[in-house]
Amino acid sequence: MSFLKEPKPSKFDRDPALVSPLDAAISAQDRETMALVASALKERRMRLAFQPAVYASDPSIIGYFEGFIRLLNLRDMVIPARDFMGVVEQNELGREIDCAALQMGLMAMQRNPQIRVSINMSARSVGYQRWTTILRKALRTSPQLGQNLILEINEASALQVPDVLKPFMVEMRKHGIVFALDDFGAGMTSLRLLRDLRFDIAKIDGDLVKAVDQSHDGQVVARAAIALAQEMGMYIVAEAVETEGEANWLRAAGVGCMQGYLFGAPTVTPDFRAFRHGRPNLAAATG
Repeated sequence: MSFLKEPKPSKFDRDPALVSPLDAAISAQDRETMALVASALKERRMRLAFQPAVYASDPSIIGYFEGFIRLLNLRDMVIPARDFMGVVEQNELGREIDCAALQMGLMAMQRNPQIRVSINMSARSVGYQRWTTILRKALRTSPQLGQNLILEINEASALQVPDVLKPFMVEMRKHGIVFALDDFGAGMTSLRLLRDLRFDIAKIDGDLVKAVDQSHDGQVVARAAIALAQEMGMYIVAEAVETEGEANWLRAAGVGCMQGYLFGAPTVTPDFRAFRHGRPNLAAATG
């Protein structure tokens, strides 16, 4: 017999028709956000902003550009991604955002065949027919695109459908596509995930990068993440680098590429002429 009493249910638990004012407000806000996102996608109010990732050994050389989708409201103002990504990730709108980002990224690569581009995606999009159709059609039409395409997936997303993701990665690597594990070190890293999926690139999470040159504890954690990535044979990219101190520490710690406002903000009007194609270290590490 248990002497612990069950907590007394609130009136909201007893009657599902009754919701707290806070829950109601959050739900209404989510519905409004989803409607705004759906409208932007339907009316093609979107852009892809590109941010350079530079070589740690020589920041004047761009290794690749990461594409970030920008959805616009009716006043052509950017809808902050933090306002909608958490809401739409688990439904079809999230897959449609991935489709739009992939399509715009591939179009940019077709117009500028010298560049290398990284596109964010959810692992769930692997099972979304429209997304895979866009990718496979582009690879049939322009096979060389695969050699310059990086697909970024964060760890939380990869953990949801590893059994679907693994054969997809095997198939796409035959086309030269490289896979990056985004936000590496942000949570409880799954060693089984790293072993089974064998990502090519580890992107060290920005929280580990922030003021890393000034924090002993931060350095311990960052070094551990870098060492694990190196042991797994992954090329290392640090994101959200904002100061010279951070960049110098990361360079000395063995990071291969760096990305952040120190080297350039995301822009919808990038100068792709600044890209120098075929640099040996990133190509060798991920090819």
